[in-house]
Parts: sequence; structure tokens; C-alpha cells
Amino acid sequence: MANRRDSRIEPSFEGPPQARSQAGLSVSEEDRVVPSNRKVSAKRKSSKAKSSRGGRGRSRRGLFGLLGRLFYWCFVLAIWGGIAVAGVVVYYGAKMPAATTWSIPDRAPNIKIVSVDGQLLANRGTSGGEAVGLHEMSPYIPEAVIAIEDRRFYSHFGVDPIGLSRAMVTNLLGGHFSQGGSTLTQQLAKNLFLKPDRTLERKVQEVLLALWLEHKHTKDQILEMYLNRVYFGSGAYGVEAASRRYFGKSARDVTLSEAALLAGLLKAPSKLSPARDPKAAEERSQLVLAAMREEGKISDKELKTALSAPATRAPSYWTGSENYVADTIMEELPDLIGDVRGDIVIDSTVDLNLQKLAEQSIRRLIDESGKKLNVTQGALVSIDDSGAVRAMVGGYDYSTSQFDRASEARRQPGSAFKPFVYMAALEAGRTPDSIRNDAPIKIGNWTPDNYGGKYFGKVTLATALAKSLNSVAAQLAMEVGPNAVVEAAHRMGIQSELQANTSIALGTSEVTPLELTSAYVPFANGGYKPDIHFIRRITSADGKVLYDSGGSGSAPRVVKPEIVGMMNSMMMGTVEFGSAKKAAFAWPSAGKTGTSQNSRDAWFVGYTANLTTGVWFGNDDGTAMKKVTGGALPAQAWHEFMVAAHEGVPVRPLPGTWKSTPADTIVPDDIPSADNNQPAPVPSASVGQQAPAAPRAAPVAQAPTPVRPVRPAQTVDADGFDMPADNGTTASVGHPVPPGSVGGPLKKKQTSILDILGGG
Repeated sequence: MANRRDSRIEPSFEGPPQARSQAGLSVSEEDRVVPSNRKVSAKRKSSKAKSSRGGRGRSRRGLFGLLGRLFYWCFVLAIWGGIAVAGVVVYYGAKMPAATTWSIPDRAPNIKIVSVDGQLLANRGTSGGEAVGLHEMSPYIPEAVIAIEDRRFYSHFGVDPIGLSRAMVTNLLGGHFSQGGSTLTQQLAKNLFLKPDRTLERKVQEVLLALWLEHKHTKDQILEMYLNRVYFGSGAYGVEAASRRYFGKSARDVTLSEAALLAGLLKAPSKLSPARDPKAAEERSQLVLAAMREEGKISDKELKTALSAPATRAPSYWTGSENYVADTIMEELPDLIGDVRGDIVIDSTVDLNLQKLAEQSIRRLIDESGKKLNVTQGALVSIDDSGAVRAMVGGYDYSTSQFDRASEARRQPGSAFKPFVYMAALEAGRTPDSIRNDAPIKIGNWTPDNYGGKYFGKVTLATALAKSLNSVAAQLAMEVGPNAVVEAAHRMGIQSELQANTSIALGTSEVTPLELTSAYVPFANGGYKPDIHFIRRITSADGKVLYDSGGSGSAPRVVKPEIVGMMNSMMMGTVEFGSAKKAAFAWPSAGKTGTSQNSRDAWFVGYTANLTTGVWFGNDDGTAMKKVTGGALPAQAWHEFMVAAHEGVPVRPLPGTWKSTPADTIVPDDIPSADNNQPAPVPSASVGQQAPAAPRAAPVAQAPTPVRPVRPAQTVDADGFDMPADNGTTASVGHPVPPGSVGGPLKKKQTSILDILGGG
């Protein structure tokens, strides 16, 4: 026992660490509840010595820990996000028919457009060409389409996650939807099966259908179906139709530059069509060629050759101005019935006989006087009282230029805009008998001169409008304020943005012939603003009605009857003794001529109780004509068209009545801002009320037109306007000069955030 006790090893807290470790048991300083003082200083010194060596390691461990936690939570969020996406896909997928019932529909159908009496206006859809196999068409076509639309087409599974992610980032950074990220397979699925709605449901179904297409068909089959069905603009569906439409050749013979142009159209077929905007189409084709070179589809030499020899557009095999109408109808069609799934017939509002008359009149006048007067283009729009467009000519020759000047070209209307100025003045309490002093007037640094520098002194508003006196129109704009003029024009039917400044009185804001003509329709039908439309009805091949415009539906009143009567009384003077005497014919008619600065644009918009017709002449590049005014070529074309259109139709007076006050009872308005005449009659119907029905075109014989007072015979064509810089001169013809401060300070339009969001 003693030996055993002697051999026992007692724990020791003394001695060097080596001895303790050898004994097998040891207690470190960390094992103590209260560390000894003699070890603290040593530990501190040790930690300081190691801090420089271990600091970086701890920093790395902290960074890795942070990244690890970030990765963990991203992973968790990804799982939940995946579950949410799967739920959405399952939900919308369950609403689709069973995949076993899915099948590829027939190729895009034919669209037949007919006139009001059933005559053929145009065929659209697949009528331009047959389906072409991928191995038959020019190899440049699929290569160009893939390079610009879906460069990973042969590697993705129907949906391109990389392209979709890039599109999402671009849209987020840009703050608006600019890229869709859809593959060619998705685009084909949308065109084949879905409506063009921009909804989450449609997008999910598009993805599911794209996956199905990739499962059922090869990449080449999908690409072939796409190229034979996609829309290339100007009514051409498929590469064969587009090749013949734009180049007069088969898709088998398309060159590199032509293929690039076709591929470039897919982004915006209607806007980029070379038939409408050759410059935009060419710029887009150059981007396609650059993408092909970047993808290695073509060599530098081929790129250089294609850029030096761009595609040349062949004259269209579609001729006749009715194709301007057909193009407009095709633009409206998707909004009315969505994608066309079968053959359809569109009953338009256009009278083909009137359409031919309008085309002949425009072309004859340009053929006879074009070179002499430097006029190359013209446009005509005719609308009945219900808002139905009866004729629309968008240019001299559709086969050489498909750009529609009637509905797309914005030009300055000149004095043809003045009726909205006078209407605003009448609504503010003036009458056609109100007196204004026609003399040189200075508004700031602007001096609105009359055409030819001729002034008439004190005149009634009726005379001032008939003679298109610029100084009086400017005074009225100052009196009521430019904003009131803009509001009146928009209320009547002008859709373009208008600048609320004093010069608006002379028509300096640009409008299209279609909208300017439509804004005169309320004068012709008694104050109602109908919906302007080209399509009456759309039916399927078996007679099922897909769309109906509603016939003679109600239209809102936008002008009081008393104002309509006064305006018609004044504008009849334009035709009777004013600047549009060449337009006069047997029917009671009214209207207004207009000529922009330096005769760049010449207009006449006139109407009867049956039709409202607007005519424009000018040049696409804006070059000046040789002293052509609205009372010349436009009034002549209007006269020819309206005489033929009203042949055999019973005469009807213009709506509204107004009787002029005898001249000896009129109190002159020496101060233009105060009207001393009798106020306008109290209205019997308020602006904005619904009319029982918009008047139709069919005329009914009524009482003869009321006898109007005899007006002076002297006239001057005062359509044009000049805006010379202020030179300090005060030309006078013996009459007092109206003060430049007429109507008070210029009212400026304040733009709010609501205006920006609303597109105003």
C-alpha cells in the first residue's frame, strides 16, 4: 500500500507546461475561475503579438460568414419564389384545354375588305404569297431573323432565361416596358393560339405553349412556321408575301440586304414598313446586318457589300387610293377582334365610287398644275354626319408611296383652324355682328399681318372670318385666351397636341387632314361629335358577326345649337363671297380655307348637311408651292368631288339659324375686349348632353335656306400669314391700331404631373 501511495501522481499546478502535458493532466489559465495576475500581462502581450497575424484571418472568416448567410437566405427565397411561380403556372395552366387537344391551326387567313355596296376594295392576309419551306427560301432570311430576334434559338428550350433576365433588367432600369424577352417559339405560340392581351395569364400560357411546341416539333419546323405566318407590315403575312410586296420577287431570290430589311420589320411591322418609312426601314436593316456580323453569319466583305447596296423597293402591285383605306382598316383590326383565325369579310364605310372620284380629282389637278405650281401631293377626306368615312385619298399615287398623308401627315392648317377661334369667341358672348378693327396689331414681338398687307378697318366678325383677316383672329385669341381655343378644338375632334399661344389663331400647330375634317363634322350635323370610323361590320366566312359598329348610335353634343347656327352663317360667307368662291355649288355649303406660311400647305375644309370634306395640297418635304392658297386647288378639288357626291340627292339646308342684326343698330366695339352687342341666345341644350342619334348621311328635303343679308362684294384671299420680327413700324390705313395688350397678358398652359401621365 505504501508503495502504491508513493507511486501515486498528484495533480500539480506548478511547473512548466511540458511537465504538465507529460503527466497527462494539466490545468490551463483558462480553467481557472479567477485567473492569476501574473498571467494576465503575459496573455495581453501574446494577444498583441498575434493581432497583426490573426486579424486578417478573422476578417476573412467574418466575410465568408456574411456571404454564407446571404447565400442561405437567397437560397431560401429562391425556393419560395420557385414555389410561387409553380403555383401561378399550375393555376393558369389548369385553365387551358388539355395538351392532347392542342394542334397547329391553319395558316393566316384571307381578309376581304369591301365597300358599302359590296365592291372589293382590297384583299389582305395571305393573298400575297404561298408558304415556302425553310430549305427553299434564301438562307439569309432565317439567319437574319435569328441574329436580330433570338440569337440563342437553337440552344434554348423554348424560353430563354438569359434573354428574359436581360429584358427585365432593361425594363426596370428604363422605368418602362421596352423589351419583352420573348423567343421566336414564344412569338409563334402567341400568334398561333393567343390574343394580344398583355396579361400575366397570357404570358404564362405563352410559355407553356412554347414548351409544347419545342416538344412536338423540331427547331427547323418551328422556324419555318414562324417565317410563313409572321406579319411583315403593309398587309403581308409570311416571307413570300413580304418579298413580293416589297421587292417584287420570291423569297427564294432575296439578297442579303433584302433579308436584313425583312428581318428588321418584325420589331414594328407597320411603322418600319419601307412602303411607309423607307428611311426607318433602312436604318433598322443596318442594325440587323451588324448583328449578323457579330454572330458570325456573314463576313466583313459581305457586310460591306450589303451596306453599299441597300435593298431597293419595287413599285407595289397594289394600286388605287382605296388601299390607303385598307391599310388604315388593317391597323384598326387587331383592336376590334384580336388575331384573325379564319377568313373574314370587312364591310367598310367607304363608297368606292366616291373614292374613285376623289382620287381622279386630286391626280388631275396635280397633273395639270403640279409642275407649274410646284405641287406634288394631295389628300382628301370625306365624312358623313354619322362619322363614317366615305372616301380617303392619302396621296397622289399609292403604288409609288404608301405613306398616308390623310391620317398620318401632320401639317400646319393655317387659317383653316380659325373656326375654333371664332367658336370660342362666340361661346364667350360675341356674335357674328360684333365689330373689330382690322388694322396692324402688335402682340409682343409678333405682328400678324394680313395676306397681301391689306386691311379693312372696322368689320364684323362674320366678314373677318369670310375674308380670313389675321389681325382680327389674333385679337379674338387674345380676348378669350389661347387655352380656350385649344379646349374648343379638342372638344370638336382635334387629337394632336396644340400649343396654347397666341399664334394658334393662325393655325401654327400641326394636325392631320383626317382629324381637321372630323372636327368640322359637328358644324354640319348640328353640334354632335360622332366616332370617326372606317368599319361597319366584320363577319366570318360562315356569316357570324364578329364586330358591329352599332349603326346610328348616340353621339355627345359638343356645341350649343345657337353657336352652330352662328358659325354656319359666318362660314357660308367664305363660300359665297369670301376666299372659297371657287367651291360654291347648288347646295348650301360652308367652310374655311387655309394656307400656311410661304404656301407650304393649302387647305379647304367645307361641308353641307350631307358630307364634310377636307382637301390638302403640298409637298412631302415641306417646300413652298408657288402662291397656291386654299381658295385655289383645294377649293377646286372640293367642288368637283362634292358636286358629283350630291348628284341626285335632295337639297338640305345647314343646321341652325341665325339672323343678322341690321347694320344701323350695331354699336361699334372700339374697345375690342368689351362686346357691346346683344349676348348670344340662351342655349336650349347644354354641351355634353347625349343626342338621341347622330344624323345619318341620307338627306331629307326640308325648308329652303333662310335668306341671309347681302354682304360686301369686295374680297381678298387672306389665308397666308407672316410673322416678321418687330421693326418698330406701325403701318396704318387710316384706322386706329388695336392695342397689343388686347385681352390682357398671354395665358400660359401649366403642365402638371397628371398631364404627363395622361399623355397631355
